[in-house]
Amino acid sequence: MRKHSFNALLCLAAGIAVAIVSCKKDNVSSTKPDAIPTETLAKIEALGFSSADVHKFGDDYIVEGDIRLTEADLNSKYTGPVLRVASSEQYRTTNLVTGTPRTIKILVASSLGSAYVAGTDTAIARYNALGLGITFSRITSGTANITISGFNQGPSGGYITLGSSGFPTSSGNPYSSILMNTNSQAYGSNPNVLYVGSVIQHEIGHCIGFRHTDYFDRSYSCGGTATNEGASSVGAIWIPGTPTGADANSWMLSCSNGGNRTFNANDVIALNYLY
Repeated sequence: MRKHSFNALLCLAAGIAVAIVSCKKDNVSSTKPDAIPTETLAKIEALGFSSADVHKFGDDYIVEGDIRLTEADLNSKYTGPVLRVASSEQYRTTNLVTGTPRTIKILVASSLGSAYVAGTDTAIARYNALGLGITFSRITSGTANITISGFNQGPSGGYITLGSSGFPTSSGNPYSSILMNTNSQAYGSNPNVLYVGSVIQHEIGHCIGFRHTDYFDRSYSCGGTATNEGASSVGAIWIPGTPTGADANSWMLSCSNGGNRTFNANDVIALNYLY
């Protein structure tokens, strides 16, 4: 069974920037990962992350399945607060988008293909159908609140990055960037619009303040060993009215089924509670 591990996070805290990227573990041809130096593994552990199954990602390192650490991160001292509330509910981050009602403008880079444009329109339509205090519109020019752009990177060590994004700023604006992998081993040579749209829908969820529904145990949707992503400096706060058990088919599960996934009933409760 293919496992597509979504994630997107930019944690800015006291001298450390930690980016969590979307990735999938799949049966794809890939290069053999380089051995990670012992001193690097020690630095990763010192930051509070697991040193098991560490993979190179360009000049960076992927730890705990989908957290990207730069060399600057490894040489920084983490001093941010830790917030952990409940264990298995729908989560938001500490920061949210403010100034509602407001429209968030999304620009898709011209270098991306038509599937990414249509996928963005699909994601936007799904959010706007909920009648929230935030709405989304796609623009083709001008200043965007969120820009979707592409990069091309193949698999390494059995993993391939699908995309990345981040959480709202402390000033109440959505995270401003979503990166989508255009490599054929990420979405195929002819990307399915509903699949791409579901990934973008998920990444927008991070941009407006949602953590993974199963952040307390990524093995719920990803399989393998139970792993708690941790609250980091961005917080993980329970949303009243959402379940106390893992939420099947949530749009914010860590891992995708590789197909079309949209909001379930509990997702709608959470979105309406916040926005």
